[in-house]
Amino acid sequence: MGRPEFLVVLAEPDPVARAVGDRLAVGESTGVVVAGAPVRSLSREVAVLRRAGLHIHDERLDELLPREWRESQIPLVFPSVHRSERGDPALTVHPLGNPGTSAEVGGRPASLVPSPARLMVDGLRRLAEGAGTLGIPATYEATHHGPFLELPAFFIEVGGGDPDRPTQSATNLIADVVASLRPDPSDTVVLGVGGGHYAPHFTDLALRRSLAFGHILPRHVLDDLAPGVARDAWMLSGTPAAGVVYARAADAQRPVASQWGRRFREADAPKRNRLAIPSETDAGARSAGT
Repeated sequence: MGRPEFLVVLAEPDPVARAVGDRLAVGESTGVVVAGAPVRSLSREVAVLRRAGLHIHDERLDELLPREWRESQIPLVFPSVHRSERGDPALTVHPLGNPGTSAEVGGRPASLVPSPARLMVDGLRRLAEGAGTLGIPATYEATHHGPFLELPAFFIEVGGGDPDRPTQSATNLIADVVASLRPDPSDTVVLGVGGGHYAPHFTDLALRRSLAFGHILPRHVLDDLAPGVARDAWMLSGTPAAGVVYARAADAQRPVASQWGRRFREADAPKRNRLAIPSETDAGARSAGT
């Protein structure tokens, strides 16, 4: 195959990634080898790479990829188990990076990764369409954890129950979604600011309107957010000229908002012709997960 549209990265220690790998009908080698592992073709648009180590610590994996792929900014998609303190069931997508000074779950402190916003929101919408049969809500999560990369990347996750033994129906859905991702160029890319770690407001907007969120900065990080990280969140969301969507009007009054562009009015985004099943979640009260 030629240059793929995106690369699915399967971390062997992760139970969801292993199950997704079992589900995907991966084909022949593309001829690209990364640390001894062949990159294989899933379709003309999608390639798959298996990695022996844990994904959240797979720092600078992008440097091992062909230069043409790096120059083309090929996105990386990481299927993963979702773990949280409460163990609530959820299907999630989220951008990568650590807005604050901690990097306990991989990545670098105060460092963000480019976000493939339109590809990520397509994943969210496809999860939402399948969520009803599983009885699990689909939602964005705020930007958090590694690995640190210079290529666009996002995690697509399932959690709840016994995270080390995810249900086959859930992992099958994750596999089917990653195999069929297609970004919609008509989506307006925006930065999301405010709210909790889980983002029900931004999720509902993305499902109902043609909005794709790049980075999502939860309210609890805003007061201590360094100006450089704030600017990175704006620039690395994908299309920074579009604007910012705030969870509450008060979030736009914080001093850090001076690092970003105009406020984007939600009503300015057209409604989507094909509505996904909305997620209903009390996730704003949940603790942060991975």
